[in-house]
Amino acid sequence: MADIGTHEGLRIAIQQAGYYPDLVTDTLETALAGEPVESFVVHHEPHFDRDELRRHVSVLVLTPTRLIVGHSDEYPSDDTHAAPYATTSTEAVPLDRVSSVVVSRTVPSPAAHRVGDRPLDVVVTIGWGAMSRIDLEPATCGDPDCEADHGYTGAITSDDFTLRVSEQGDGIMRVDDMLAFARALSAATVRVR
Repeated sequence: MADIGTHEGLRIAIQQAGYYPDLVTDTLETALAGEPVESFVVHHEPHFDRDELRRHVSVLVLTPTRLIVGHSDEYPSDDTHAAPYATTSTEAVPLDRVSSVVVSRTVPSPAAHRVGDRPLDVVVTIGWGAMSRIDLEPATCGDPDCEADHGYTGAITSDDFTLRVSEQGDGIMRVDDMLAFARALSAATVRVR
């Protein structure tokens, strides 16, 4: 729940996700290092990998100075682990490093859309320069008969983290949570400039 900006609200949302809540909480507490929680979103994403159910949880936490990005994944036993295991990671990004917060929405019946209507889904992409995506395409000169090689043209896009929630898959509350978190993160990046 992104609108309850407290450690207790974060803990409750992690418990509600039901994915190794003590492990996820412990990992985030290390990254938070005692800083207060201003906003957060918890997204549990189970998926099938062949014939096995795999679970993943992403947690975004906004503090007064940082964006904490946490991931936890579970794995079945394998050659090096006799029992199923999990991995967790967190990244603490100073707010002055966040270079972009992109919020994409899908809305039904756009002609009938009114301010405050909820989208069907929300995709938030956050960039801070750790990873970039390069999209290339052949360059042209505009002459449809030209056969010369004009090289390539393209764009480099910051693409460090992307998270999608939908009304149908996650529920309207999660869509609202994502929008509230995106709003809080956008506001926080303005404060540090």
